[in-house]
Amino acid sequence: MRKFILDINPATGEVIEKIKCSSPGEVASGVKLARKAFKLWSRTPMKKRIALFKNISRDLLKEKNEIGKIITKEMGKVYKSAVGECEGTAYAIEENIKLAEIAAETEILTEGNTTTEIHRVPLGVVAAITPWNFPVGMPESLLTPAILMGNTVVFKPSENTPLTGKALYEIFNRYLPKGVINLLQGAEEVGELIINSDIDMVSFVGSQTVGKKIMEACSKNLNRLVLELGGKDPMIILKDADLKKAVPYAVHGSLRNSGQVCVSVERIYVEDKIALEFEKLVLQEIKKYKVGSGFDDVDMGPMVSENQRSHVLSQIEEAKKKGARVLFGGEKIEGEGFFMQPTMITNLSEKHDIMNTETFGPVICIQRVRNADEAVEKANNSTFGLGATVWTKNQVKGKQIAEKIESGMIGVNQGIGGVSGTPWVGIKQSGFGYLGSIEGIRQFSVPKKISYKHK
Repeated sequence: MRKFILDINPATGEVIEKIKCSSPGEVASGVKLARKAFKLWSRTPMKKRIALFKNISRDLLKEKNEIGKIITKEMGKVYKSAVGECEGTAYAIEENIKLAEIAAETEILTEGNTTTEIHRVPLGVVAAITPWNFPVGMPESLLTPAILMGNTVVFKPSENTPLTGKALYEIFNRYLPKGVINLLQGAEEVGELIINSDIDMVSFVGSQTVGKKIMEACSKNLNRLVLELGGKDPMIILKDADLKKAVPYAVHGSLRNSGQVCVSVERIYVEDKIALEFEKLVLQEIKKYKVGSGFDDVDMGPMVSENQRSHVLSQIEEAKKKGARVLFGGEKIEGEGFFMQPTMITNLSEKHDIMNTETFGPVICIQRVRNADEAVEKANNSTFGLGATVWTKNQVKGKQIAEKIESGMIGVNQGIGGVSGTPWVGIKQSGFGYLGSIEGIRQFSVPKKISYKHK
């Protein structure tokens, strides 16, 4: 087992810090501390928990610039976006506070002379294993609901963003009683130790492959699970779409955060009649993208690692060999760091790996289709089912198509974001359980029935 991980700056390739991995003893000790703290924390009134979380939200907002710098240094995100992530996460805590208050309420049902009370009780010790692409936002979406509902947590941030994870942990730990949150550092070996330890639930955001391993490990003790397992999000553009709106979304949705977003636009299906015009406009737009250090005035930073960049470049290479046309980019940028060109590919089909396997990189992939039915069929021909969008001036038709798409979150002439308090949900192999919403927060608890007769 590795004793250290190297925290590397993807803009320079230089080591930021050598981080000690948690040993098997430290993992066991963290879980034991969480187990001990659970006895008291699970009985702490919701009002007191909320008061502590309001402090956490306030401090995160106050320290957004410092943490933003750590994010940019560790995973390359454009600094302005990194600060924006911290701001958004502070507001997400406030939103989760409101939802948890409702989620935790006791429900009272009466039938004849029988009353049943349904209490929401915490599960115990929750493992939160989180990704690097939104290293503040994604951990919060697991940590806040778990802890607010009365659980205690062992938290392992991604090995690519250990210092961001530590900074977030320190804000939480500043206000929460000892042992309610416990930080563990390391790569997959440490993750395996955690999921095979004395825990009661795993909450995880990451790949399908790792999600399946976690599910298998959790089957031994029937531990509860919430898994968000990425996507291969389709964008369907019909011949009557407003291209002034669809084109910027296609480009930004594919290239945002260097394409390292689980709801990136990964497959674009455009009707033949407007395909040429759409491709021409996309080409104009992608040429405007500036690439460089996240601390500079750029649109796109580096890829998080050499491994991630190599994966994307190999998909592009395979597509070229099988007849796809690279209209822009497609190469790594020579020099220090893990930069690559924003890329546009056409003449694609399902025979290309880049239209089937998650890319997680800055590539705009375009495939022409005859009509809406073909687009829906191709969109649904995937094990993924996280997000999708439909673009048409006919909103009624757009909603009808959305109902046929096998994804958990669908936008019609907009992104997948919806009204606050609604779930973040993937279907098929993109998710098991879901986050956000009252029901999402309740997944970090179980219902307990108490029934009695009236005299």
